[in-house]
Amino acid sequence: MSAELTNSGQLEAPQASSDDQLVQIWLHGRSEHTVRAYRADIERFRAATGKPLHMVTLLDLQDFADSLGGLSPASRYRTLSAIKSLLGFGHQIGYLAFDVGRALRLPAVRNRLNERILPEGDLHRILSLESNLRNRAILTLLYASGVRVSELCGLCWRDVQSNGEGGQITVFGKGGKTRTVQLPESVWNLLVRLRPLRAAAEDPVFVSRKKKSGGRLRPLAVLRIVRSAAARAGIELPVSPHWFRHAHASHALDHGAPIHLVQATLGHASITTTGRYLHARPQESSGRFLRFSNER
Repeated sequence: MSAELTNSGQLEAPQASSDDQLVQIWLHGRSEHTVRAYRADIERFRAATGKPLHMVTLLDLQDFADSLGGLSPASRYRTLSAIKSLLGFGHQIGYLAFDVGRALRLPAVRNRLNERILPEGDLHRILSLESNLRNRAILTLLYASGVRVSELCGLCWRDVQSNGEGGQITVFGKGGKTRTVQLPESVWNLLVRLRPLRAAAEDPVFVSRKKKSGGRLRPLAVLRIVRSAAARAGIELPVSPHWFRHAHASHALDHGAPIHLVQATLGHASITTTGRYLHARPQESSGRFLRFSNER
């Protein structure tokens, strides 16, 4: 462990007393899915080095990175990013004397966002072929609002409010941020049809059929619903709930939605993130202005 100097020149005690506690503090407030993935990454790293974090060197990090050659580039990037984040956080709060992860180079990852954006025709076919009311509402809301699957599963009836002819939902999103998303009238009408007559404000909007889940639908169940709907529509791709979020952003921008509005709807911290959708499916190219021999 280490300690840092405060502005007054006095030593400040570190805010974690062990590696396990540091990991726990670092994971606090993250989504269930992120916690599960990051914890597995960190445990793999700690088992590989066999050292306490304050003894880890840059060479240890590089050796571990080399050992991940069997993983996909995206998985390697996520794993190493998690470790760099943990070590940086440990240094920031005074638990680690140095941030050895800062010098570690992350592997380059090809941007395949364009491969996960469904054409509008495919998306609407998925929606139209779903006959189950609850499942159709799930699929439609994923597309119409662009919410993350964790945000959808976390919705309670208190988060659903009428707003003139349509309505709105309030979601508790990534990074502990709350945002309100407006819904078109057709989507709102589909959603309110699900509400039981005696539903309490804290009751979940999307209910599981399995009693052991506690009533709330889980993200894995939503994935199954999405995969079944995509297969029914004849789409042979590994469609996930997040693809509906990608489709929302891309299709809205294609139809002229202001980029700052799409950013606010999706809850992106930076407009740069939203801008990825413009680059994934560009509407124009400078190649159109070139001359080729067969045009003469």
